[in-house]
Amino acid sequence: MSIETPRLRTAAIPAPSSQWRRDAGGAPLLAVRDLRVHFRTPQGPARAVDGLSFDVAPGEIVGLVGESGCGKSATALAVMRLLPRRGVELGGQIDWAGRDLLALPAAAMRRIRGREMAMVFQDPLTSLNPVFPVGDQLGEMFTRHLGLTRRQAAAAVVDALARVGLQPSPDNRQPSTVGHRPSTVNRQPSTDISRAYPGQLSGGMRQRVMIAMAMAASPKLLIADEPTTALDVTTQAQVLRLIDDLRRQTGAATLLITHDLGVVAELCERVVVLYAGRAAEIAPVARLFAAPQHPYTEGLLRAVRRLDEGRVEAAIPGAVSPATNYPPGCRFHPRCPYAMDVCRREHPPLFEVGETRAACWLRAPTA
Repeated sequence: MSIETPRLRTAAIPAPSSQWRRDAGGAPLLAVRDLRVHFRTPQGPARAVDGLSFDVAPGEIVGLVGESGCGKSATALAVMRLLPRRGVELGGQIDWAGRDLLALPAAAMRRIRGREMAMVFQDPLTSLNPVFPVGDQLGEMFTRHLGLTRRQAAAAVVDALARVGLQPSPDNRQPSTVGHRPSTVNRQPSTDISRAYPGQLSGGMRQRVMIAMAMAASPKLLIADEPTTALDVTTQAQVLRLIDDLRRQTGAATLLITHDLGVVAELCERVVVLYAGRAAEIAPVARLFAAPQHPYTEGLLRAVRRLDEGRVEAAIPGAVSPATNYPPGCRFHPRCPYAMDVCRREHPPLFEVGETRAACWLRAPTA
């Protein structure tokens, strides 16, 4: 039986300049298969990520979206192998150039992390060491991953900062010696950004430093975990444009984690919509905005419309279930206006709907 659902009426959004690619004849750069990230808690395992699969092609920018608690950051940390060893159970496979990252020894992963893939975190103030100038911390990327001497790294630091729009004064182009711990007394702001301490920089400048660090070794994959958190709107736009410009210049693929569907529409080529640790919908960005196939995606887009109209009521009632107590069947069914009996019994697979894949029984093929 075919069931028609109301369609959210949205204007068709043109695809980004670099077209979505499936790379039909080649392997993806990153292939995540049945990823599971379970945290041990007194209430039982918290299944933050629970059977997630997606690909990222070379040079592609993929958006990872969903409400807080859906598993976006846990996915990024699992790919980078930055989750703690204790209290966490990892499962599935993360294929990177024929290597399963989850099976690699820690030493082998350290050679990949920073050199082949890099990450920009939400809050640069917690990622940068407050007692070292940013030039010292950036210089360590060049000495550790590229084997440059301290003198070579000092020059590379100036170029890297200029690349992200932090050009030092012409009279102060020599950054502090890499690896040297300076006195903490009489720290005065400098016109040379490389000599500045993280606390002396604005949030946007600190995030630019983090982007410079992430791109220092020209990685093949950049993971940006909500990189504009706590920044003003103008600075957010500048930081996002910088990430996109560097991606285009270097050819690096990008996994962009964000709550902002406007950012997704502008920058991403493909979107993975997460709900309760699983993919609800995967689609090219233009297709997702023009014809969403999952009720959860419809709700997210409808919420954006209501805010545009000055209305703040929630488009999706309720909240994401705790990761320790997901409901049986489709995990979205308690909040779904179209829920059926089968939704309460069985979790749907990802059904093919043209270029889209949606985990919804409404999209099941009909006989």
